[in-house]
Amino acid sequence: MILAIKLGFLEITIVDIIDMLFVTVLLYQVYKLMRGSVAIKVFLGFLSLYLIYLVVNAARMELLSSILGQFMGVGVLAVIILFQQEIRKFLLLVGRTTVFDEANVINSFRSIWSGSGRNGKANVAPIIDAAKTLGGTNTGALIVISRNSELKFYAESGDRMDAEISKRLLLAIFNKYSPLHDGAVIIHNNRVVAARCILPVTERDDIPANFGLRHRAGVGMSEATDTLILAVSEETGQISIMRNGEILHNLSQKELRSAINDYLYENIKEKVTSPSVLDAVKTEEKEEQIDAEAAVKTS
Repeated sequence: MILAIKLGFLEITIVDIIDMLFVTVLLYQVYKLMRGSVAIKVFLGFLSLYLIYLVVNAARMELLSSILGQFMGVGVLAVIILFQQEIRKFLLLVGRTTVFDEANVINSFRSIWSGSGRNGKANVAPIIDAAKTLGGTNTGALIVISRNSELKFYAESGDRMDAEISKRLLLAIFNKYSPLHDGAVIIHNNRVVAARCILPVTERDDIPANFGLRHRAGVGMSEATDTLILAVSEETGQISIMRNGEILHNLSQKELRSAINDYLYENIKEKVTSPSVLDAVKTEEKEEQIDAEAAVKTS
């Protein structure tokens, strides 16, 4: 081993430094997952007991060491039982970000075959127009936009549609008297995959109190999958965006369009290297300008 540091009798190698860095990163990620929940106190208590066990064992206190050793012997089972929700979130996070994710592999082959990381132009205008109308009438809505997969697991919890996306369809689904208005709509590849879908609800305690179950479900979905979730508040009519557990609240129509486009075009290298991407962005900007001019004329 290559010796890096020598402090008296203590010899620290390069491998030891790398090992400590990995452990530090792992502990920090675990802390981030449990931050704001009751589990963080249990985790700190368990960590304190483990540190005490190491000190007692090093000091050769046999009786106390044997007692704590018995406790640590079943520590793995205790961790699984106490932190089952946090372990599930961690595994979901690893599975979502790994390069071997099914959707990422498929998209990589598509990119190599077609020379582009995208299948045609995304039609975001119906989503934005529908969200604006729903917000104006204080009609609650929850829309999941996926760029990688159809989210079959979540789509099967609702009613399959496989319909071309349109403003009228979204307004009909989220109409207060529609049997499909409860739950979420999943959109992929310019099509409404399913409606009335059940989403996982986040268990975080730092979600603002004014956000209801709809927003908590959106945050939970953004934590579990690589999707963009759009929520319209039934109380205020304000539009929110959730992604990676973060919330952007009270967005304007322009901000909403920008957020959706940023998400859909994120896998494009440098975002402007493909002529089709430039054409799509220019078309979106023209549509927005036309809408603004029409609004001025009508007013």
